[in-house]
Amino acid sequence: MKKRHVQQTFLSIALLGCISMAGLGGCSPKAETAENQTTATPSTEDQAAKGESFGKLKDGTETRLFTLTNKNNLKATFTNYGGRLVSLLVPDKNGKMVDVVVGMPDAAAYESATEPYFGATIGRFGNRIAKGKFTLEGKEYSLPINNAPNTLHGGTKGFQYVLWEAQQPNDQTLVLTYLSKDMEEGFPGNLTTKVTYTLTNDNELKMEYEATTDKATVVNLTNHAFFNLNGEGSGDILGHVLQVNADAYTPVDATLIPTGKIEPVANTPFDFRKPTAIGARINAQNEQLKNGKGYDHNFVLNQNQGTGLNKAATVVGDKSGIVMEVSTQEPGLQFYSGNFMQSKNTFKGGSKDDFRTAFCLETQYFPDAPNQPSFPSTVLKPGETYKTSSVYKFTVQQ
Repeated sequence: MKKRHVQQTFLSIALLGCISMAGLGGCSPKAETAENQTTATPSTEDQAAKGESFGKLKDGTETRLFTLTNKNNLKATFTNYGGRLVSLLVPDKNGKMVDVVVGMPDAAAYESATEPYFGATIGRFGNRIAKGKFTLEGKEYSLPINNAPNTLHGGTKGFQYVLWEAQQPNDQTLVLTYLSKDMEEGFPGNLTTKVTYTLTNDNELKMEYEATTDKATVVNLTNHAFFNLNGEGSGDILGHVLQVNADAYTPVDATLIPTGKIEPVANTPFDFRKPTAIGARINAQNEQLKNGKGYDHNFVLNQNQGTGLNKAATVVGDKSGIVMEVSTQEPGLQFYSGNFMQSKNTFKGGSKDDFRTAFCLETQYFPDAPNQPSFPSTVLKPGETYKTSSVYKFTVQQ
């Protein structure tokens, strides 16, 4: 199994410093009196780097929206509230720009949504931890139970509800940083986190995650974008054709915690090694599909022999012809088929979050890894750097 890439901490700090400086503009000395003070009109580039207003939270906190564009006119928008991917415009087979990410109209709508994770950067620990407990270096840690009887996606106030520091050094890059303090949501260590989102000229949305800690802890970062490649509001995703580069998956119990086994996908509804419609077997009589109310499972990705990204999955929108290819350094991929969408939230385009109208492909370490010694380790220690990348590339199929 591919191990976490570890570097010396000072390299991460140096890189963070370089990127931060690239996003900082010059500052004029403060004027001594109001009469002597002059205000320069910010350039369009300066304004873009600071983003635009995305509304206020309940406590009055102002949030920002940042737009990334590439030379092919693809456009991605993010908010610093939860580090969320709000929209992603890519061309379909007819050249029409389609928003393939469902999202909310403003920060307040995200804050009040019954689904906490739309588009969010997830941490400290993506996916579930059994009964909200794990033991590290002989000490047991207890976490908030927010998905009874387990902890899901970092606890009650995971990274989806924090305000990230944002720097936009250029039109195609957004750098988000956040310090998660020692024992925040029950996790040990001051965790310094950096996520870099880049929209490349190869029509890729690149996600790079880094973290360092001053105390041994567990880390599993990902992004929880909800996709519909036919476009937000276009109906369910059951006709999308999915291929997953995995010979095995981790079956779960009735609370969606892995049993500890790694089982082959062959001769099960989880065999997506050949392109298959998401809805082809989703209602099959199968205990695992019953447990997840559909697909909500971790796939054990086949690893290549190189040191780069592994192919994880390919999805094709059956109406749009949009193709999304997912590559990652992570050992696992959570495929979620929107089973808990309940028409309770209104998206930015006016449609509801109806049952199975979006899907997620979350690159990750395995769920409940802190309690499963046979799974790849998610432990991060002082002096190490958690560093991993995932790429979502968009093309069209005529």
